Order: sequence, then structure tokens, then C-alpha cells
Amino acid sequence: MSNASLGNLRILDLSRILAGPSCTQMLGDLGADIIKIERKGVGDDTRTWGPPFVTPKEGRATESAYYLAANRNKRSVEIDFNDTADLARLLALMETADVVVENFKTGALKKYGLDYSQLAERLPRLVWCSITGFGQTGPNAHRPGYDLLAQGFGGLMSITGEAGGEPMKVGVGITDLCTGLHASVAILAALRHRDATGEGQLIDLALADVQMAMLANQGTNYLTSGTSPTRAGNQHPNIVPYQVFEVRDGHVIVAVGNDEQYKRFCGLIGRPDLAEDPRFVTNPLRIENRQQIVSLIAKTLLDITRDDLLKGMEEKGIPGGPINTVGEALESDQARARGMKIEMAQEYAQSGSVSLIGNPIRMSRTPVTYRFAPPKLGTDTPLAFWADAQPSKI
Repeated sequence: MSNASLGNLRILDLSRILAGPSCTQMLGDLGADIIKIERKGVGDDTRTWGPPFVTPKEGRATESAYYLAANRNKRSVEIDFNDTADLARLLALMETADVVVENFKTGALKKYGLDYSQLAERLPRLVWCSITGFGQTGPNAHRPGYDLLAQGFGGLMSITGEAGGEPMKVGVGITDLCTGLHASVAILAALRHRDATGEGQLIDLALADVQMAMLANQGTNYLTSGTSPTRAGNQHPNIVPYQVFEVRDGHVIVAVGNDEQYKRFCGLIGRPDLAEDPRFVTNPLRIENRQQIVSLIAKTLLDITRDDLLKGMEEKGIPGGPINTVGEALESDQARARGMKIEMAQEYAQSGSVSLIGNPIRMSRTPVTYRFAPPKLGTDTPLAFWADAQPSKI
């Protein structure tokens, strides 16, 4: 048995783009055998979502940086869904698998005989994770799902952006990524149940559901008050001061989390009077008088340099930090120390390797592993691969 956490699992990945692939990459990093099933001649949509693309040794570039983000530790098999022989081979692979992850539109797999309802009796131990925009039920079940649509439908865009400005999406596919994480958790829970009872089950995940669940305190703020939150830029709805401030030579994050930190912060910026002002002594009062206190702090910070403020906050135990570019973050000493930038050998790349973002999980007994770089389309399709299919080890 493998010493990887999930080294005895086989997962068929019939998903594409980001939510499903990020889930299966996570499980692959933890040791699972991930077989990425791709439509013949087309493959995952994100393979062509560039530039930038990996510079190839020869020919034209076919693998985008976007595709690289969620497809390591997988083998790629091309399938012609209109070919009965290929469908038979895929079904044979399903019989060896522990988990199937797919993000076809609701009901789309039925015409191929590959819907969970058609296979549950034949494959009773199989865990089937379906990821769609709006789930298998409800009035919107038929609608396609993309991250941007989920951010809009689920309320996130209404609270993201500057006050009075245009509704704004988050800079990455945050709903897709969080759906992938929810899918990972659900799959592991379903496998725990399967191991105890022998019963597989259907997992029904919707991007829109996940987005609404992600509203967290903003969602319960509405449920408690009956008033929908609105866009407030970088300000926090429940804490003051907790936002971005302009300083003499740039911008800094100030994340004061309690009244004691607030007192220390006022002393640091040379305004101890603000800690004693009866309008601002507690967080609820600062929220009530947000405009006044934020204006006073903002005016004061324009005379302080970025480095001086950050150094002083660190010395006094006041939460705060810089606003890095993506490059500054990934090239930082912290990122290097934590293994957040990795290189994986890949023969199709001109450089012989591809640069990827590392997995953030650190485990003392069964660490994540990086075994396969994101594969070219159909790398593992040859018939020899199909012969390698073995029944599940569980």
C-alpha cells in the first residue's frame, strides 16, 4: 500500500475548466490515481485559454498556463463519446474506479448511458461527484454554470468593488476553487461512508450554492438584519479600521481586530487622542462613526512611509501588511520557504520543465507528492493503458 494519504484510490476525472479539475488535482496531490477523461481532439477547454502558453520544444503551443494550474498528477485519456467501443472502455474503467468527478450539464450523460442513475445499481460502491452551475434540482438546474455567473447570482459581486461603483468579480475563479474544495471534502466523507457500509452515493454540488455559502458573515448580516450588504471597497463591514490606506509612498493594509490593537495603532501613528475620543473607543462606536475615524486616520498616514508603518506595526503586534503583486508574492522568501513555487519535469516544454504553484497542505506523515506534470492531451490513451486498468484496491 502506498504511503500517500490516498494512494489506494482511483478517480476518473470527467470534468473540465477549474472546479472539478482543482478538486481532482488536490486528491491527486494526496496520492490518488487520477485519470483525466477528455473529449477526443478537443480536451479540456482551458488547454487553449491563453496566452500565456508553455513554450514547446517543437510545433505550436497547445498547453496554456491556465490549464497547468489545475491538472498535475493526472493521466490523460481521450474519449470519443460517440464511439461505442470507447464508451465500453470507459465503462470498464469506471468498474475499476472508486470515484467519478464530472461537470456535464444536468442530464447530459444520460444519452451515453453514463448517468449516475443508470450506473448506481451496477456500480453500488462508486462515489459519483456531479458539479454543475445550479445543481440537479430547482428551476435553474438546466442552466450552464460558469464562475462569473455564480459570483453574480450568489451575491458576491454585489458586495465586491468600490462603494457606488460597478459590481466587481474577484480576480480569480474563487467560486470554482471553493467548489473544488467542497467537492474534495464531500468525496472523502462519502468514501468514509462507503468503507464502513459498502455503499457509494451521488454528490450534487452547485456553484451557486457554494457561492451563497461563501457569503459567510455577509450572508448572516442580511439574515439577521433584513438589509442586503453593499459594496464598501476594501473596508470591512464589521471592523474598523480594517482596510487599505494610502501612505506617503504607496498603500498598506491595516487590519486592527480589537480595541487593544486600536489603542496601540493610534499611539504608533502619533494620534493617541483618537484612542481616547469617546466616538471611537470601541469597535461598535468606530463602525457608527466610520467616516470620521477613517478620514482622520487616512489624513495622518499620508505623512508616514510604507516601510516605517509596516515595521512599527510588526514591532507593536498590530496586524497589517503590504499589497504584493502576484510576482512579488510568488518570488518572496516566504513562498520559497513554504514550497509554494515548484518546478516539474515535462518533456514537451522547451525548457524541460513547467513552473507551478505548490499545494498548501503540509502533512507530517503523508506529505503531498508531485508525480506527473500536467499531461498533453491523450498521452495515456494507447490500448496498452486500457489493459492496465485493474479493479479498485478497496
